[in-house]
Amino acid sequence: MATTLTVVFLALLLITTATRIWLGRRHISHIQAHRNQVPAAFNETISLDAHQKAADYSSAKTRLMLQEGVAQAVLLVLLTVGGGLQLIDDAWRNVLPDHEILRGALVILSALLISGLIELPFDYYKTFVIDERFGFNKMTPKMFFTDLIKHSFVGLLLGAPILFAALYLMQGAGEYWWVYLWIVWSIFNLLMLAIYPTFIAPLFNKFSPLQDESLKARIEALLTKCGFKSQGLFVMDGSTRSSHGNAYFTGFGSSKRVVFFDTLLERLDADEIEAVLAHELGHFKHRHVIKRIALMFFVSFLGLALLGWLKQQSWFYAGLGVAEPSNYMALLLFLLVSPVFLFLLRPLMASYSRKNEFEADEYAAKNADANYLIEALVKLYRDNASTLTPDPLHSAFYDSHPPASIRIDRLAALVK
Repeated sequence: MATTLTVVFLALLLITTATRIWLGRRHISHIQAHRNQVPAAFNETISLDAHQKAADYSSAKTRLMLQEGVAQAVLLVLLTVGGGLQLIDDAWRNVLPDHEILRGALVILSALLISGLIELPFDYYKTFVIDERFGFNKMTPKMFFTDLIKHSFVGLLLGAPILFAALYLMQGAGEYWWVYLWIVWSIFNLLMLAIYPTFIAPLFNKFSPLQDESLKARIEALLTKCGFKSQGLFVMDGSTRSSHGNAYFTGFGSSKRVVFFDTLLERLDADEIEAVLAHELGHFKHRHVIKRIALMFFVSFLGLALLGWLKQQSWFYAGLGVAEPSNYMALLLFLLVSPVFLFLLRPLMASYSRKNEFEADEYAAKNADANYLIEALVKLYRDNASTLTPDPLHSAFYDSHPPASIRIDRLAALVK
């Protein structure tokens, strides 16, 4: 069984990596083939220069993504069947031979640190080379590394307790430890949804109450009409890091708040902002957030049940390059290799997400002017340099939002 798992894992990793490369190359070729002609639906609103900028920006990001994907695949092979995890485990066993839970946490954190160090140059290159070249980056190296330290500290502060809880339950909670861990994990996620807007997000950005009284009155009227109660309307200083614009809901229960990027408010007029907010309210009215949470809980339940079984199989460890089975190695191996086995399911999740976006657009068309939503989307596509001509197959795998032309056509049909 161990040899079979090794062969299956390596074959799937090869298939997954090859598929990523094939999709990425298709995407770049498709974009470049349509680079010199603005799609008919946008030829009056988006210039050829803006269209070409979006094509080149998307192509550059895709090339970097392919390089990062290959690096991650190589690292995964080295950590698993290459014996990297076993070397890390051996090193910590020499330091902490009698403290399994602490040793396990340090082994997992060491593996995550190595993965993070591999990803760091790609993040830096995207920010200071690609985004800088296309005029989106507003960060300084000091800000980049300060954010990195903050993210690492917050991740450690929040992740360490749940990691220790997982290892403790795996060691001492009996046969159904995974059920108890699922309960703890679910509570933890709900807690994070509640405290993120108030305590975590302000560590990275400044959130100020919306000052435009006329816009505020319009938004509050729309919120009341749609039955949405929030903690407040806030403007985030997104311009300090990037010129990209966005708006979103965050929080859970009584901690819900509406957040606008300052860059979004600068680019859109009041009618367009109201239409964008109506789209976001569509997600709320269709209970997309609750459905996603329920789906996440269901998938995590199945995943932990599977882990509960795999933990007891010696071939699971041996097939992935680990000589000494342990609770923490079972958890770490599962976290590292499960994406390889789930990659081909990505189109299903992307399709579900795009369905939600269509539903939210339909809701916006009923509660605001769909023409203004179209105008807002066109501006956002242009200003964020989002390609108007993605490869359909690449989009089916990766895009959580419908392609621009399809989305605009459906909104135009709703107007008619």
